[in-house]
Amino acid sequence: MTTKAAAGGAGGEGEERKWWLFKSEPSEFSIDDLQRAKTEPWDGVRNHQAKNFMKSMRKGEMALMYHSNCKQIGVVGVMKVVRESYPDYTQFDKTDAHYDPKAAKDKPRWFMVDVGFVQKFKRLVSLAELRTHPVLSDMLILRRGNRLSITPITKAHFDYIRRLADSPAPPATSTKKGKKK
Repeated sequence: MTTKAAAGGAGGEGEERKWWLFKSEPSEFSIDDLQRAKTEPWDGVRNHQAKNFMKSMRKGEMALMYHSNCKQIGVVGVMKVVRESYPDYTQFDKTDAHYDPKAAKDKPRWFMVDVGFVQKFKRLVSLAELRTHPVLSDMLILRRGNRLSITPITKAHFDYIRRLADSPAPPATSTKKGKKK
């Protein structure tokens, strides 16, 4: 899931560079929202494993954006980490849905990174399509029961999905079950 970064690359010389997949509900925040904003904090993550992933992120690392809990589920574009982790301010805001009464400014519980828009894919690479490619079978997003909003991926996964997004969509298959006669 990592490679040595070149001098001046993400993480600096000799450090491991990582690639990521971020899930978002497009009704809350979509690739189009990120494209308009250019840069945005990735706030509101309230899972310790996902938080730890964010704390390990380095400026310049690349990520795929995945739309979930919507009509068309799948990978929609590319973004990059433009600011390394810092305390998520929503944990301190009593009016915010992500407020955490156990958090203190001198001892924050939750962190976020800022992400920047890189590319919106010409087409969505659906979850169903991802499942048809054996080279992607070890991605956490494809495991049953995975609910993490942020997961590490390999450079090979990242590059492969970008190539899928640039290729024609596969033929649609019917998901309706026919009646038995």
